[in-house]
Amino acid sequence: MRGCFYNSFLCCIFVGVLENVEKEDKKSLWARVKSWLAGLSFRTGVVVLGVCVLCYVISFVQMLLPISVGAKGVLWFVFFGLAKTAQYSGLLIIGKAGIERIKNWRKNKKG
Repeated sequence: MRGCFYNSFLCCIFVGVLENVEKEDKKSLWARVKSWLAGLSFRTGVVVLGVCVLCYVISFVQMLLPISVGAKGVLWFVFFGLAKTAQYSGLLIIGKAGIERIKNWRKNKKG
């Protein structure tokens, strides 16, 4: 019972903090994070996308483990969420020019 009270107390604090943050502050925070990610190198973006693929693989391969269904659901939720986060972060890091670079590399590799 104590854990339930503790979690609800933390949720109230979190909601209270979010209510005090104005919309412009949220937008400026997102703009700062986006510009920071875009400033990272192409190689970093490729590594992050590699982590994305690894998390996708783990999220589905763990279904083969002999553990309870609840644990499998939690593991899937965590690793699939990490994969999605890494996917969008990697795409922000690479950017449009990086995607064109990958397409040209694949085209040159085939022909």
